[in-house]
Amino acid sequence: MAARRILLWNMMRVPRRTVRDRSNPLELLSEDDIFQRYRFRSATIFFICSLISDPITHQTQRSCPLPPLLQVLAALRFYATGSFYQLIGDSLCVSKSAVGRAVRAVTSLLSALSARFIKFPSQNDISSIRTKFYQLAGFPNVVCCVDGTLIRIRCPVQNEAEFVCRKGYYALNVQMACDATYRFVNCVAKWPGSVHDSRVFKESSLARIFETNARTGLILGDSGYALKRYLMVPYLTPSNRAEENFNNALCRTRVTIEQAFGILKRRFPCLQIGLRVQPEQACSIVVACVVLHNLGIERQDIVDIPPVNRQIVDEVALPAVNGGRNEGKAVRDHIAQTFFAN
Repeated sequence: MAARRILLWNMMRVPRRTVRDRSNPLELLSEDDIFQRYRFRSATIFFICSLISDPITHQTQRSCPLPPLLQVLAALRFYATGSFYQLIGDSLCVSKSAVGRAVRAVTSLLSALSARFIKFPSQNDISSIRTKFYQLAGFPNVVCCVDGTLIRIRCPVQNEAEFVCRKGYYALNVQMACDATYRFVNCVAKWPGSVHDSRVFKESSLARIFETNARTGLILGDSGYALKRYLMVPYLTPSNRAEENFNNALCRTRVTIEQAFGILKRRFPCLQIGLRVQPEQACSIVVACVVLHNLGIERQDIVDIPPVNRQIVDEVALPAVNGGRNEGKAVRDHIAQTFFAN
């Protein structure tokens, strides 16, 4: 009788710990389904794993750790949906806490690769970039376009008022600059939403590169930025045809950064719908998504880079200026009269 009771108890008892499914989810999906769910195809996913697998590989099987592939898939699924950890865990047959740990670990490792994948082009590449920008609307010497974008976050624990943006919600003001192929060449993700775009640029490494003449060329920005010899912004009140044409060409060229933001946020909707994390973690997630965006372009797994005419565009012969407050105005007027007077 006692033996029968023990047998019945063992049959009815719920196991204390269930072993996670270690199968490879990619094996059950087509390439299109993989791309739709994780925003990358299988070859790129395995490449991402090869970049960061060593730090997230556990030496033992204590506590049933997730293998690197499942950790990467959990993080990619979060970037691709912005969903709750519980739902992501259910889709991968892992626990909510395991997904949270995987997202934090993968995000940290990807953001640490920013110097490799988010970098300003070398001087040797500037000529090709100028040519690609020039073919958009005839604006010369452009090497990148800059703008800020707001990333919604949850209410921060500290300095709450500083994160309220001009639209009335908590956000980060993230500055990014891109080239003509929608590759981000600069990303500054550390400022609260209340900080103005002009201040973010002034304190950025991008401004220091051009202030010290480490790179030549022009940056295009909107009217929220201060006019400088290397930073062109539109005329607020154009007074002649040349200035109107200048504004039109600048807007048609600068739309590249807006399109790059759209590509980034459609690829990783977590940036569009908002991040339910504190500012420090949100900054790391933004940088990680930008790293993945550039990595995808590098592997042609995000956007198709159109063929570009190899015609070389010479640099603009800038006027001789003595510096000071009117230096940027002199450069802008010279470009307007030289290239857009007709």
